[in-house]
Amino acid sequence: MDLILCHTTADFDTLGAAVGLSRLLPGARVVLSGGAHPTVREFLALHRDEYALIERRSVRTDQIRTVTVVDTQWRDRLGKAAEWLDLPDVEITIYDHHQDAAGDVAATKRYVEAVGATATLIAERLQASQITLTAAEATVMALGIHVDTGSLTFEHTTVRDAAALTWLMGQGANLRAIAEYVEPGLSPQLQDLLAKALDQIQIETIWGIAIASLLLPQEGYVQGLSHLASHLINLTETNILLLSVCYPTADSNEERLNIIARLHSGSLATSQLEGINLGKLLEPLGGGGHSRAAAATLRTSDPKAVLAQLIEQIKAEIPHPPTARDLMSSPVRTIRPETTIDEAQRILLRYGHSGLSVVNEQDQLVGIISRRDLDIALHHGFSHAPVKGYMATSLKTIAPDTPLSEIQSLMVTYDVGRLPVLENQQLVGIVTRTDVLRQLQQDGERGERGSGVWGMGKRGKAISERHLPGSAVW
Repeated sequence: MDLILCHTTADFDTLGAAVGLSRLLPGARVVLSGGAHPTVREFLALHRDEYALIERRSVRTDQIRTVTVVDTQWRDRLGKAAEWLDLPDVEITIYDHHQDAAGDVAATKRYVEAVGATATLIAERLQASQITLTAAEATVMALGIHVDTGSLTFEHTTVRDAAALTWLMGQGANLRAIAEYVEPGLSPQLQDLLAKALDQIQIETIWGIAIASLLLPQEGYVQGLSHLASHLINLTETNILLLSVCYPTADSNEERLNIIARLHSGSLATSQLEGINLGKLLEPLGGGGHSRAAAATLRTSDPKAVLAQLIEQIKAEIPHPPTARDLMSSPVRTIRPETTIDEAQRILLRYGHSGLSVVNEQDQLVGIISRRDLDIALHHGFSHAPVKGYMATSLKTIAPDTPLSEIQSLMVTYDVGRLPVLENQQLVGIVTRTDVLRQLQQDGERGERGSGVWGMGKRGKAISERHLPGSAVW
């Protein structure tokens, strides 16, 4: 008997990969090691008979020839089925996409590659073998890729994931079913919890990274916490979320604690979150997952202390972000308020600037005049007038230690393309949108997101040059 094992609390990626493998390994049977996510259970309630699924209790250990483990490399994520890994003369194979989670399963063959979903690896092999899928098989595999890549939006998504999804659509994947199960609505219980969570959530900002945490006592187990976490991190526009729910156990001295962790880059450059791996953070607690999404369940006598310790660990891993001192151009070319419009225009043309800072005799910043301001004055024949009559005096300024995230937010919020840097009331530099975009591009390249002047703007939307208004060259 050839078996394919899904990890406990099966998600769509482990199920989809297992279903695909059952076509690559004719006669193999899929075993759910223990439980499934609520949406997966709902899906299987309609489609179970279309897949080669069998119950764990129906397996005869003396008939097992091979065991293939999908979407995990850890024994403790296989429940009681992990005992089959110790049987003599059983060939063990692993298919997984968690490259940074080399587990403790001693496999004969190991296929671990840097893609967004394990289902992608299997889809590629099915396509290479020219195997035709049923619509139900293509749908569950497509769901696996959608869920584990955030419908191709997560940063660990690759071109291979997109290509695999395209092939599965060609195999008849049901888009209506995918839309229904990828983003299910909240149950009435979770809607009530969402209201309580928004009222009680604590948010702390460290170096521009917003950390949200919450501990919700409940009378019993709550299903679908991962969906609640997704709604919370989007609604609060935070970067890291630790959602914890605790409820009583038979032992009055202990409580059962469920922790759901989520990471969203939001308005931050990717490099600011590179060192934070939520899966590794929760491993010591018996949990696991991806770098951006993880979960753990444990028993503890002090849930608050556990949550507080996790928050401190996250804080310790947050790097110092780029600041205005790192980004600014210095020294800044300046003029006096009495400088004429005509002379200011000649300076702009000579040095290729698009604006000039205006300082008084004490070298304190009193205004900024842009090329546009000068063009208007010249158009009306005021070439001999002083710039003080045309310069902008209501200025947004920053300090040398202002972080990149705050600089970016100021540019977008106040529609400015340049921010003077002041130290002890003296102008020491200037940060333009070109400086910001250059930094975001470098961060994007370090995060293997390819080239291009793109970062992440408010609400996680892409921010491009057109969203950072104003002239860039100084």
